[in-house]
Amino acid sequence: MENTSENTRFEYSPIIDREPLAWPGGARVALWVVPNVEHYKMDCPSTSIHPATAALVPDVLNYSWRDYAPRVGIWRMMQTLDRHGIRGTVALNSDVCRYYPRIIEEAVARDWEFMGHGIHNSSLTTGIDEDAEREMIETVLGIIEGAAGRRPEGWLSPALTETVNTPDLLAEAGVRYVADWVNDDQPYPMKVRSGTLVSMPYSIEVNDIPIFLGQGKSGPEFEQIVRDQFDVLYREAEETGKVMSICLHPFLISLPFRSLYLDRALDHIVSHDAVWLTTGGEIADHYINSYLKSS
Repeated sequence: MENTSENTRFEYSPIIDREPLAWPGGARVALWVVPNVEHYKMDCPSTSIHPATAALVPDVLNYSWRDYAPRVGIWRMMQTLDRHGIRGTVALNSDVCRYYPRIIEEAVARDWEFMGHGIHNSSLTTGIDEDAEREMIETVLGIIEGAAGRRPEGWLSPALTETVNTPDLLAEAGVRYVADWVNDDQPYPMKVRSGTLVSMPYSIEVNDIPIFLGQGKSGPEFEQIVRDQFDVLYREAEETGKVMSICLHPFLISLPFRSLYLDRALDHIVSHDAVWLTTGGEIADHYINSYLKSS
């Protein structure tokens, strides 16, 4: 794919001109919940709650704040999703398989899905050549497959960062969907050199990092955002199926004083009949098999 100033990865497609999208069982909304399960390096700045120490090595304040996720937060999140019969689609750094294998064990026991999320979350997918990126993608997919017993079908880049080659290399590696492009309420096909790659609706706004860190919202405000997002999509989906993602980080939403509001928001969603509680891979498979292969 040439590096041009204009987007050439997909066609412009007004949602009002598309054929209606139908989900299994007559569902209106396909809900996928995305726990971001990550590993961070001690000597690299990353997502921070307090900027004053972010450039220090080691940055004990921010590192240990993030480290709440694998030690405590992910387990509370698992319990919350379990209560509502929801399987997570984990955006997984492959280093998690090395440093926190207990998380993999419990996620596999729940039949959660894994999508690649880079090696760790202390570097972005940028400034690397095609061969190095190809090797990185294959490393991530291979490590996760070895630990979880299944090769990931999906990919979410750290901080949604890509090179101009990323979609081509993902499709080449057998990845079927990518969640980096946050511009739709339905899946759509990406243009790649070979194979099939679908863009899966992800959210940079129904996402606890922007909500809590970027906007300083409270737990009750998070609940209202999730409820409102769902209510509008559910109403619109009388005409055509929609996808809703809830994008979570266990060092944020799984603090005790916030976790309550995720639980309440999910209770509201699952109280509706026509909701497909699913995973990214199941959405992609249905879309590809029902809409792409027939076109």
